[in-house]
Amino acid sequence: MTPAHPYSVDDQKTLLRVAHQSVQYALDSGNPLRIDPALFSATLCEMRASFVTIERHGALRGCIGVLEAVRPLVVDVAHNAHAAAFSDPRFPPVQAAELDALEFHISVLSPAEDFPVASELELLRTLQPGIDGLILEDGFRRATFLPSVWESLTNPRDFVIHLKRKAGLEDDYWSARMRFKRYSTISIGP
Repeated sequence: MTPAHPYSVDDQKTLLRVAHQSVQYALDSGNPLRIDPALFSATLCEMRASFVTIERHGALRGCIGVLEAVRPLVVDVAHNAHAAAFSDPRFPPVQAAELDALEFHISVLSPAEDFPVASELELLRTLQPGIDGLILEDGFRRATFLPSVWESLTNPRDFVIHLKRKAGLEDDYWSARMRFKRYSTISIGP
């Protein structure tokens, strides 16, 4: 038996509606949507970090989030939906004609935990495909992959190589300065 989702169906629908409204409001007004957390359930007002992923016809259209909780979840989702739609440097800003074709996916992150490993081999052996989100830090370089990335990069070696590339590092790069953190996510989406 699968465990119950930690967010009620109403809370999930509310977060998806807020993500959509955030983009709609910005398209209509040119401004970010302001959220009053007092209007939402206590669960949605907990300090949580999130990522909002936007897809159009099954293709990535934007993905932005934060790794540490800095505001109530409902406010974080509105902020990240706006950023994913208009500030993801990989894509042009969303246009009004696209809005009806957009799908929103929300990932609510657990607090990241230090993930000490002595070697790349140990990292590859201890990663949990499909479960672990991973943060790589090396000096000023930092990159993360959400657990959903395992859907397209199912092999731990490929997952780590692509994460290194995202951080601007060579495929075979390894340094004693490298630090890793891992986290899990709760997925909310259509």
